[in-house]
Amino acid sequence: MTSREIKKTFLDFFKKKDHKIYPSSSLLSKDKTSLFTSAGVQQFLKDILKGEFKEKRVANSQICLRTDDIEEVGDDVHLTFFEMLGNWSFGDYWKKEAIEWAYEFVVNVLSLPKERIWVTIFKGEKGIPEDKESEKIWKSLGIKKILKKGKKDNFWGPIGNEGPCGPCTELHFEKDNGELVEIWNLVFMEYKKENGKFFPLPQKVVDTGIGLERLTAVCQKKETVFETDAFDFLIKRIEKETSFSYKKNPALFRTIADHMRAVVFVIAEDVFPSNVKEGYILRRLLRRIFLREKKINAPQNLLPKLIEEVISFFEKEFPYLREKEKFIKEVVKEEKEKYLKTISLAMREFEKILKKKKEKIISGKEAFFLYESYGMPFDEIKEIAKEKGFSVDEKGFEKEKQKHKEISKKGKEKIFEMVFEEDIKKSHTATHLLQASLRKILGKKIRQEGSRLKKGELSFDFSFDRKLTPEELKKVEELVLQKIKENLKVRCKKMPLEQAIKEGALAFYKERYPNEVFVYEIYNEKTGEIFSKEVCKGPHVKETGEIKNFKIIKEEGIGKGKRRIKAKVE
Repeated sequence: MTSREIKKTFLDFFKKKDHKIYPSSSLLSKDKTSLFTSAGVQQFLKDILKGEFKEKRVANSQICLRTDDIEEVGDDVHLTFFEMLGNWSFGDYWKKEAIEWAYEFVVNVLSLPKERIWVTIFKGEKGIPEDKESEKIWKSLGIKKILKKGKKDNFWGPIGNEGPCGPCTELHFEKDNGELVEIWNLVFMEYKKENGKFFPLPQKVVDTGIGLERLTAVCQKKETVFETDAFDFLIKRIEKETSFSYKKNPALFRTIADHMRAVVFVIAEDVFPSNVKEGYILRRLLRRIFLREKKINAPQNLLPKLIEEVISFFEKEFPYLREKEKFIKEVVKEEKEKYLKTISLAMREFEKILKKKKEKIISGKEAFFLYESYGMPFDEIKEIAKEKGFSVDEKGFEKEKQKHKEISKKGKEKIFEMVFEEDIKKSHTATHLLQASLRKILGKKIRQEGSRLKKGELSFDFSFDRKLTPEELKKVEELVLQKIKENLKVRCKKMPLEQAIKEGALAFYKERYPNEVFVYEIYNEKTGEIFSKEVCKGPHVKETGEIKNFKIIKEEGIGKGKRRIKAKVE
């Protein structure tokens, strides 16, 4: 069976077991615990914790991204992007059904030899009893190879210090060489951790997960996931386009193939390479690709061809990838051009540092200089250093990084104190009027990407995919002036962030806001009509009439899909 057939077979199997099949959620995480979706349960977790999730049985295949082990990618097992199959029970079936169905799917449906199945169960630890129930069920199915393990291996959660958690039982497959491969993890959430203690959950949850790529390798009798149909089309294309062999350069080929799958899906979520959050992860993935394609003398058109290959492979299940193809290629091309400019400068400095060295170690200060001044990712510094026979002082690098953060923080605090003074109130309120006007005239896809305020002027960054016409700029300016002339009132309310969003307040940086926020409304006192409503710290004028004039002086592009408006404010 191909990986796509295995995926369909899994979902069909649980559909027959009365599970509702959910589509994969976005690769971008909806909660504050991580940047990306890293497990199938994430899309349900918030509603589960609130007690608002109504389904009893659910199954899905979720696209996931994990970068904790990014530097390990290239070996036999590690991936950043993968698909996770899973089935859940929310207060419905429990261990018996979950284990029996897992056995049925693996042995009867996939026809994996029963004698090669090993399972692990929780042996009990720190006041939590041994999972004897799971052991009994496995034995009733004729499984004899049972290993008992502790909390480190066979207990899931909680996410953070408190919350749902419980023991798990894992299915492993014994390969021809005797190596065990984990293929399925069944988590039984039956406890809630509070104040360091474990209490029974009122509603028990079954949460299972199978890495599709890993299961495919077992079913197709391949040594690693990279020899399966989920990757071999990329491996073969790289071989075709270069003079290099996969067998002689497995780590290089695997890293490029894995990262290309990740990059296509991340950019399709409208993420741009940057130095923060999701953008930083994307930039890191791309730069790791660029470094490796250079090592295999890849032609200029290799990456566009690999993008086409990834989209062709996944487009039936994820049709939006084809719609984003041109955009994905443009983002990768632009980032590569930036990389090539900076890396040549960085390498010159790198060579200067190496020539001065008497010992084969690069100091934390030297590594941080390359990182901060030339944008060279730390893992790239380590890789290049290793190639040249040098090591890097990692602790020293982290120390320099922390020192820089503290200096930056103090600088920002000083700026913060200087900015929020009386003389920027007009500019601040004008940015709210500007954003509301842009959204009225160009549509709700406009979202703030940043702003800078000074006495008498403002700079406002926003998402938009083209240059504004002179007519559009004139309409925006006239609408701002109209709202100034109407002398609209400005009021501030304090409320929970969730309530603010429900009431329609613009809040584009949810992860940065506290639970309680200030919401500024600009409204017509006579009609009650609200023109602008944003989560904001202030300060603002009390009435828009305090602003005497507003004039747009410049509109420009600042990157793919981003524009900037500069304006004078009196």
